[in-house]
Amino acid sequence: MKNFKFTINGNEYDAEIIGIEDSTAEVSVNGVTYSVEIDRKLQTIKTPKLVRTLAVPSTDSHPSVSKTANPSAPKGTGNIKSPLPGVILEIYVREGDDVKIGQKLLMLEAMKMENIINADKEGRVAFIKVGKGDSVMEGDILIVIGE
Repeated sequence: MKNFKFTINGNEYDAEIIGIEDSTAEVSVNGVTYSVEIDRKLQTIKTPKLVRTLAVPSTDSHPSVSKTANPSAPKGTGNIKSPLPGVILEIYVREGDDVKIGQKLLMLEAMKMENIINADKEGRVAFIKVGKGDSVMEGDILIVIGE
């Protein structure tokens, strides 16, 4: 349990408390085990157990529904979804614009950080479902890209 080093009258002692039950402690001093009676009863301190409730997702979508677009999905059509909750700061494209993979679409502020959302597919911007200053939640559709 606990180790101690003592020097008494120039002699060094290595003491280890092996265990404590009720008012008796088992102590090892320089390798010799002793049973020591304690004059008061010790109370064992119990560490509280932390129990957390199950986390509730921030969106209504089912866990099996992906929250972002899948890069391996067929190119040319699909939705660009918000990867996390935040506020739209800038929109860099307009409806009807042709976009390529990796092109900047919009800037999302989340947790006081600016995040650039890039296109993960090629195509034409069919709809922009958000405006500058709009608050979005994780998984919300931001932009629809069509052929």
